[in-house]
Amino acid sequence: MKIPKPRTAGRAAGVTAGRTAGRAPLLAALLTAVAVCAGDAVARTFPFGPHRRSVNDLGNQFLPFHAHLWDLLHGRADGGLLLNWQSGWGTSFLPDLGTYLTSPFAPLVALAPRADLAYALYAVTVLKMATAAAAMAFTLPRVRPGADPRMWWGAGLLGAAYGLCGWALLEAVYNPMWMDGLIAFPLLCLVGAWVREGRRPLLGPLVVALCWTANFYTAYMATLGAALVLIVTAPRWRVVLRGAVTVVLGVGLAAPVLVPVFLGTRYAHPGVVRDFVPAGGADLAARLMPATYGFSTPALFVFTAVPVLAASLLFRRRWLWPAVVAGVALSLQWGPTHLVWHVFATPNGSPYRQTFVLAGVLVLAAWAALADGPPDRRSVLGGVAVVGVLALAALGSEQTTAWGLALFAAGLAVALVRHRRLALPLLAAVLVAQASATTAWGDKERLARLDDYPAWNAADSRRAAALAEADGWPAYRTDSGLPQTTGNEPMMLGGQGGAYYSSLTPDVLTRTMAALGVGWTSRGRNLQSLDNPVTDALFAVGARLRDGEPVRTGPALPLVTVRPPGPAPVYGPSPFRNQELLLGTRVYEPPAADGACRVGTEVFLWSPDYTGTARLGDRTVKLRGQLLKWRAALVSLGVQKVPGMRAEVPRKGELACLDHTRLRAAVTALRATAPTAVDVTDTGFRATLRPGTTGTVVLSAPRIPGWRCDGRPAGSYGGLVSVPVTADRQEVSCAFRPPGLRPGLATAVASLLALAGWVLWDRRRRREPGQQSEYVVPRPHDEEVAPV
Repeated sequence: MKIPKPRTAGRAAGVTAGRTAGRAPLLAALLTAVAVCAGDAVARTFPFGPHRRSVNDLGNQFLPFHAHLWDLLHGRADGGLLLNWQSGWGTSFLPDLGTYLTSPFAPLVALAPRADLAYALYAVTVLKMATAAAAMAFTLPRVRPGADPRMWWGAGLLGAAYGLCGWALLEAVYNPMWMDGLIAFPLLCLVGAWVREGRRPLLGPLVVALCWTANFYTAYMATLGAALVLIVTAPRWRVVLRGAVTVVLGVGLAAPVLVPVFLGTRYAHPGVVRDFVPAGGADLAARLMPATYGFSTPALFVFTAVPVLAASLLFRRRWLWPAVVAGVALSLQWGPTHLVWHVFATPNGSPYRQTFVLAGVLVLAAWAALADGPPDRRSVLGGVAVVGVLALAALGSEQTTAWGLALFAAGLAVALVRHRRLALPLLAAVLVAQASATTAWGDKERLARLDDYPAWNAADSRRAAALAEADGWPAYRTDSGLPQTTGNEPMMLGGQGGAYYSSLTPDVLTRTMAALGVGWTSRGRNLQSLDNPVTDALFAVGARLRDGEPVRTGPALPLVTVRPPGPAPVYGPSPFRNQELLLGTRVYEPPAADGACRVGTEVFLWSPDYTGTARLGDRTVKLRGQLLKWRAALVSLGVQKVPGMRAEVPRKGELACLDHTRLRAAVTALRATAPTAVDVTDTGFRATLRPGTTGTVVLSAPRIPGWRCDGRPAGSYGGLVSVPVTADRQEVSCAFRPPGLRPGLATAVASLLALAGWVLWDRRRRREPGQQSEYVVPRPHDEEVAPV
């Protein structure tokens, strides 16, 4: 017969646990922040040195979107939460907001000066990583209650190991919104623990909603991982059902963001379609080590002691967690499960974006081995042997590095240390060293392999000031022009230009601008500014930057015009003819039989698939085209000043000669019939028409789904927003509402009501006599046994 412990002993244990509860998250967060900053400092990467940090989409996409958020929060943006007037001639903003900016950390950038946004985003990124580490350290003892409270340091180290996993250091560090998924996984595992215990029916769905709102893409992956953890720790249908209800309610609460994002992807220009190719075994083993990099292989690195502890369970005959780790690892390599992890579409880019879930499961397995105290020497030696065999396999990979091997060996050695007072500083030191080296190696390799973008500088400040001085919105647009530093120059510098880059770039925008001669990268999702007098007139551009200086572009139409009665233009293969169709007047001439333009006209070249140079006299221009990845823009070769001078152009190029006199006459004629007043708002416009106006009112903005005029879906005039009018009309009103916003709000209200009913039912159930929690604290060394 067991003698029960005195109540004072239990109370003392509870006090000890309470005193140490906050130490683990604090230790995890501190180690994570120190390791990341140390690695960047060693690599002399921004903000600790001259090497650029803004690589790939960080500088091209995410930093400009945070700049637009800064402007919104400070009341300086053109547009609002629903409509962005600054980019792509006017685009839907809510889907972009939900994809890139709905993290609760994102508004923190508004606390910094606008010129220091790169510093602010770096600080936010490090803060997210530290938060993820702290969240894991906090969650570990709650996923497996009954752990020895003296092992708080183990939870802290494991939390830091999770926050410093290779996926975070190498993949997500320049995709800051993915870091919210790193935070979401331990938080959702914590929700699973509440579900298992039958606790916190209100807070659980709210946490799910927060995670899915912050970044739905990685939250989806984190939810799959947390569901697996719940099934492993509580394989009872009632518990699993309760977990499913919690997730459904939480996702429903996030629907006002999720539904518009989903529909935004549906209407977006299609990206690259790729076939998944699994990585080789040697490369997989190599990526377990620190200081390795590979864009098409999973960043599997987690502090070496973590896989050692997870493997040690095999030698204690505890099979469940090792089986879970193996199952998740194999799911990364199999095509059907790869698609499940990535919402049934192979991503354009790294195909292993779910790797952080494997890191989290490894950490949970390591905690299962450590929670009751350090494992015995025999099982640790067995774990070292298993991981050592993987290291031998890595020798056949080109991705293995000497630094990685040395630090990996140090991790194996320190895992054998038994004395706790010695183990803690040694483990922490090797953890920080491995993570810092991985950070520094990643900084170096990304700069060598990916495009990079300069941080904000004095020249950018001058360009932004010039744009602000020339700004005349909404009377006319101001375009940030060429050359572009990023794909989202209008968000960074200001103005209301045509450049735009997003995963949600509308298909109608890409197709319309392609018909008019725009250049692009990223297969049509990164549209460039088009410096052309006709398109400037069509899109109401009254000023633009050229080489950093504002210039007047010539005659421009107002934002809203009226076209005479008749059918809408139907585009063909020539951008010159398409521009004329949209303008309603012939303004281009073909070159003479000898290939030369008439003196006084401006020579334009269209050769979208050509990479090289073209020349007219002493003016040389560069083109970059490689359809479909890159598309060279319609470009000016200058004004024909010498009779008979021929341009040196590619054979497949099409030349046309622009008559500026005809263009000015066409603009003057359209201005004479334009509305007498136009009131532009954050969600649309209202135009007062001249008496007797007939024809089609046209807004120089792409007709993306969501535009409605006078209560009906807007029409399309050559891809632009339009509405037919008759002589009795005096006013036209058009407004934009992102598709899915109303259904999303309705779903959120329904979920809120269901959640209220759920909470009331749960409280009533708890008040009934004899009702108590189904959960039983697992016995030591038996955490894999289902609750009874």
